Amino acid sequence: MLITLLGVKPCYHKCIDYFENLISKVINNRKFCNIKSLCCYFFILLGELKNCANLFVTIMNFDRKNLTNEQLLDLYKRILKPRLIEEKMLILIRQGKVSKWFSGIGQEAIACGVTAVLDKDEYILPMHRNLGVFTGRDIPLYRLFSQWQGKANGFTKGRDRSFHFGTQEYKIIGMISHLGPQMGIADGIALANKLKKNGKVTAVFTGEGATSEGDFHEALNIASVWELPVMFVIENNGYGLSTPTNEQYRCENLADRGIGYGMESHIIDGNNILEVFTKLSELKASMIENPRPVLLEFKTFRMRGHEEASGTKYVPQELMDMWAIKDPVDNYRKFLSEAGVLTQEQDDEIRSEIKKEIDENWAMVQAEPEITATYEEELNDVYKPYDFEEVTPSDKKINIRLIDAISNSLKQSMERHKNLVIMGQDIAEYGGAFKITDGFVAQFGKERIINTPICESAVVSAGMGLSINGHKAIVEMQFADFVSTGFNPIVNLLAKSHYRWLEKADVVVRMPCGGGTQAGPFHSQTNEAWFTKTPGLKVVYPAFPYDAKGLLNTSINDPNPVLFFEHKLLYRSIYQDVPKDYYTLPLGKASLLKEGKDVTIIAFGAAVHWALETLAKNPEISADLLDLRTLQPLDTEAIYASVKKTGKAIILQEDTMFGGVASDISAMIMENCFEYLDGPVKRVSSLDSPIPFTKALEDQFLSKGRFEEALKELMAY
Repeated sequence: MLITLLGVKPCYHKCIDYFENLISKVINNRKFCNIKSLCCYFFILLGELKNCANLFVTIMNFDRKNLTNEQLLDLYKRILKPRLIEEKMLILIRQGKVSKWFSGIGQEAIACGVTAVLDKDEYILPMHRNLGVFTGRDIPLYRLFSQWQGKANGFTKGRDRSFHFGTQEYKIIGMISHLGPQMGIADGIALANKLKKNGKVTAVFTGEGATSEGDFHEALNIASVWELPVMFVIENNGYGLSTPTNEQYRCENLADRGIGYGMESHIIDGNNILEVFTKLSELKASMIENPRPVLLEFKTFRMRGHEEASGTKYVPQELMDMWAIKDPVDNYRKFLSEAGVLTQEQDDEIRSEIKKEIDENWAMVQAEPEITATYEEELNDVYKPYDFEEVTPSDKKINIRLIDAISNSLKQSMERHKNLVIMGQDIAEYGGAFKITDGFVAQFGKERIINTPICESAVVSAGMGLSINGHKAIVEMQFADFVSTGFNPIVNLLAKSHYRWLEKADVVVRMPCGGGTQAGPFHSQTNEAWFTKTPGLKVVYPAFPYDAKGLLNTSINDPNPVLFFEHKLLYRSIYQDVPKDYYTLPLGKASLLKEGKDVTIIAFGAAVHWALETLAKNPEISADLLDLRTLQPLDTEAIYASVKKTGKAIILQEDTMFGGVASDISAMIMENCFEYLDGPVKRVSSLDSPIPFTKALEDQFLSKGRFEEALKELMAY
């Protein structure tokens, strides 16, 4: 109210708050009861913004504490290098030699300070404005430049741009454009460190804009509940692209959000390299002694556009002027000079060496040839190569249900892989919604059988973090329907990681699915088609206990992400003799359950049993019945061989018609077996509606009741 009356511009408010705190400390006389009034009056006397900003800079406190001159100079070299690289890039952009650039000018102290604090073997998860992380890890500049130019010496083979990459060599895990999932990845990496008891800390960056994403809140909650040693770094630089902070959130400080998660938080001057370095050094030592997450809000400003093409016209000029005088590089250089640590001659020499390194490495990249595109190279990198390890089943068998076979597989895989962790809602002492992990805590401990909060997205991302840091992960969706809230990290993170930067995603997502149990629209879907569409994922869908155990074992062994579908109706209704010991079955191999000469029936999941029932009622129909077992990879060889033999094909699926797996199989048969066909390829599916609750409605919905008629129509064609 007083600020408005006095006509003080909004851009001064933070400065007013700063002086208020300063004067409060200095003035002990209690008669100054309205400090803010005094501050406002003080600013009015100053009159002009430049004077205000100069004073603000003058009183910035560069406290060297016990740092040596060598350490101070090292920090200067760290903060100067990305600035000089950026200045070079801005020239190259104007020359048309660089197509896109996300500038971090004005906020280098954060990335450089954080990187200086962490050890070389501690993971950092930066964003697209954190060049100082990459230079601070001493990545050869020609590799960075090659990455930005889309050449082979980069980190993604030209498949992704700028800073959208990771590298295990330098323990840097790059972002995806959806921003939020990397917070969960940091949780997973930190969880792996905690399991290893190696005393390592993880740092993950985000901007103030991304703190509105659900993944941010999920990741903070998980880190707090699990007491994970993660530094959550918020670079509050004033704008999310063009949206100012007052249109993004209403809390005074983003650090205050830590309170809701029971998390320690701090506000740090993001333009003061010494404050960043010394404060984080203290925090890291404390986090090693007492593992816990810490939320860090760095106050800074973005001096360039979101990317160069966007410009900064939406930013008030007085705000730009004020923060320009808070430049982290210039002010630190002035401090070093006044402290007698840095001479002009030394500064010139340091700058000359860095500029020479930049120019030499840029020249190397210009001499590097452009990438040549080949089908083989692109397709071979979608999945991490995996040599199937066949483990032959023993003769000892036991008659068990599908649910028992899955539980048995998980238990034997936990024994086989000491680095395997299972995460999910209520899976620990309670044993899971379907009791599949009942008793696992007693055998394997809560460190490896982990109850999760209800936050599927961050849990899937944490699975990726575990994989990055040397573990295998299984994530149980309580129901396959709930995967929609974890959809983004599955299709945009797990699926694309190996293709983008050759990093495996050793994660299995278990999917209890399917109808027939009158569970209604949110607990009965069979949503395999959501994932068969996405390159990089493998999709497994067994119909029998024997297959379920062998295929799940293989899925866990496979370093690629696997969606493993388990039909709930089959859990306790289907029995089979299953080997007691561990064994594996290959992915991508269908099972020919019945042989015939007149028609090929293709099915998977519960639909296999519906087909078996129909054939039992109609013994006159001579059919090949093909149980696909895996949908990605798909056994096209078995499909084509059967169709070419019988001349007719019908595909039965539980999913709805449009966009389902049956549609693609039908098209593939038409394209590859057309001359062998004696009739149209038929598809039988459930109604194109959500799945209902009441039995009469659900029975009508499911494709089971329409299959027999459709099969007979095809036979009569």
